[in-house]
Formats: sequence, structure tokens, C-alpha cells
Amino acid sequence: MTSIGEDNPTSLVFGATGGIGKALSKTLSKNGHSLMLASRGEEALNGLGNELGCSVCKADATDFDQVTECFSKAKEKLGRIDNVALAVGSILLKPAHLTSEQEWFETINKNLTSAFYVVKAAAQTMRQQKGSIVFFSSCAGQRGLPNHEAISAAKAGIIGLVQSAAASYASQGLRFNCIAPGLVNTPMSSNIVSNPAALNYSRGLHALKRIGEPEDIAPAAAWLMSEESSWVTGQVISVDGGLTKVQPK
Repeated sequence: MTSIGEDNPTSLVFGATGGIGKALSKTLSKNGHSLMLASRGEEALNGLGNELGCSVCKADATDFDQVTECFSKAKEKLGRIDNVALAVGSILLKPAHLTSEQEWFETINKNLTSAFYVVKAAAQTMRQQKGSIVFFSSCAGQRGLPNHEAISAAKAGIIGLVQSAAASYASQGLRFNCIAPGLVNTPMSSNIVSNPAALNYSRGLHALKRIGEPEDIAPAAAWLMSEESSWVTGQVISVDGGLTKVQPK
């Protein structure tokens, strides 16, 4: 069990029971962080909280009142909030003409609206202290990929949000950064990963010829939530097997 003390960094993780969120939570716990974990699924959340010996907060990150409640609970339980991560999102692979209005709004809500709510709550709760807030964009927010219109727009929006927030709140000690993964083997991507043809195609897009694992992503996010990255803000760090910048041979 992670003990709470003055020297322990404190972190609030939204989407803690997802593939990347769980890997990040375990990495932070191993690194000595005192944690508050947040997620919609109560059973999985309680199980992970028991496993890591940390506090939990059931919350839907697309509901601002629930987001602020978790910030309040984290501050009460942990004494302060040094770091926040939002590992909440979705994947929609459809061209624009086949994307319904409902699918568009759900994609924006889950990915971009949730990120805005975390920025707003962090700015209200963590101003005048040093702190790091980490988001997850995607290679689809940086590179044009077919059938990604809605998710690309949402993930590119996260990048713009992070860069603007970094500029707005740097003078108040808050850092905002994001990780942009390639395709990662998580429950959210199971429809792709479980399809041999789609998986083989996806591997071929990545210069390193494999898709990512949550454990490939978590260390980069954990670094952004450490003092070692204290001079880093407004950045997009691609952890994507080369997908964004490298042409496969």
C-alpha cells in the first residue's frame, strides 16, 4: 500500500481502469505516488483501488460536477494534488459521410469535452502551486488518416487545448502536456486488434512493425508527472512506433 506523506507526490488519474489508465496508475504507485483513482465502472475501480491500496472516486469525466467532486475528494484525501492525468476517450473509425450526429457528439464529448473539464477543474483547484496535468491525444490528431474525421478532430482539439492552457497557466505553476500514441492494445481498440486483417494492416503503418502496449505509454506519462520534466510544458510527445514521423520501409 502506498503511504501518504509530505514527500510523496500526489496524483489524480481519471480513466484509471482503462488499458492505459491502469498501466499508468500501476507505474505511479510503483514510483511512490499517493493516488486517487477515478473511473465510471465502480467494480473495476474498487478492485484496482484495493490492489494498489489507494483512494477511489466514481466519476464520469464528461460531467463537470463529477470531475470537480473528484478534485475535491483528492485534495481532501491526499492533502494536495501535484499531478492529474486524463486517460479517458474513445475510438471511432468512420468517414464523415457515415458518421451520425450522435456519434460525432459522443466522440467530441468523451475525448475533448472531458479534457476541457479537467483543464477547468485543475485551473480552479491547483493554481498558485506547481502541478502537472497530462492528457492523451493520438497520432490521428497529427497525421491525416482515412476514416478518422471525428476522432481526429477531437484529438487535434486536445492538442490545441493543452497548448493554450500551458500558456494561460504557466505563470501560476501549472504545466500541461499530452502524449500522442499510435494504436495501442487496449480494451478500447479490441475491435481492431481482434480482427487479423485490421491488425496486420495497423502493424504495417508503424515503422517498428508492431502496435503498442499500455506499458509502452505509461512511462512517458509518468515522466511528465515527475520533477524530472519540470521544464516541459505545452508539448505533444509522440509514443507511436514511428507512425507520425517515420515512413515504413
